[in-house]
Amino acid sequence: MFGMIIAGWNSPPAQAQEAFVEKIPGHLAEFRMIRIPEGEITVRGQTVKIRPFWIGETEVTWDVYDIYAFRLDLTPEEQAQGVDAESRPSKPYGAPDRGFGHKGYAALGMTANAAQQFCNWLSKKTGKKYRLATEAEWEYAARAGAVEDPKNLKDVAWYWENADDVAHPVGKKKPNAWGLYDVLGNVMEWTIGLDGQPVTCGGSYMDRPPKVGFSARQPYLPKWQEADAHVPKSKWWLSDGPFVGMRVVCEP
Repeated sequence: MFGMIIAGWNSPPAQAQEAFVEKIPGHLAEFRMIRIPEGEITVRGQTVKIRPFWIGETEVTWDVYDIYAFRLDLTPEEQAQGVDAESRPSKPYGAPDRGFGHKGYAALGMTANAAQQFCNWLSKKTGKKYRLATEAEWEYAARAGAVEDPKNLKDVAWYWENADDVAHPVGKKKPNAWGLYDVLGNVMEWTIGLDGQPVTCGGSYMDRPPKVGFSARQPYLPKWQEADAHVPKSKWWLSDGPFVGMRVVCEP
């Protein structure tokens, strides 16, 4: 774990800080952000220079996502008036956590649009610049200097062989060298690909190697919303995508 933790920031943390704790104003929910140093990485044949940034120590959990998705930061009057209705998710299909567990579990089943809107909401709430990682940033942070995928995958990831077909609480496996948990497996994580389109990275609890690895990628598939009877399909929830989640980045 990194040394210094800074809580209660009202502006982006200085580059000298190694980690900070983000708190949601008016709520007890919080999460830890880890500073990633500059460097470069080659992704799909393209070398990308990486500037320093902060990334979530874990995947975004329901503890935080609930506040956004279910408008828990609004008064009953504001909810009744439909405040932010256009930028908040519609009601999910049944239990949003699919019965896996809620507190301390990765939020899942959101579309790329919902993930990006969450980042916009989080930016407004905190006064910092939050967004999804780029594909290159995500792999750079996930590898933490590693050249190969972990040899003992079961020690760091929930995947087909050990997950029992369910998502698990975040932070229960070993972290990588930079202190990030669950970058591989558990839930795939939305990023912005080299082509500017959303793509998930890392693989999930439903996948076998090599679909669980630093280079594992999966763009959106229509079958992730196969059971969605709406026309057009929901822009907020993946009816058949309980293996998709997210992790946020904060810019300096």
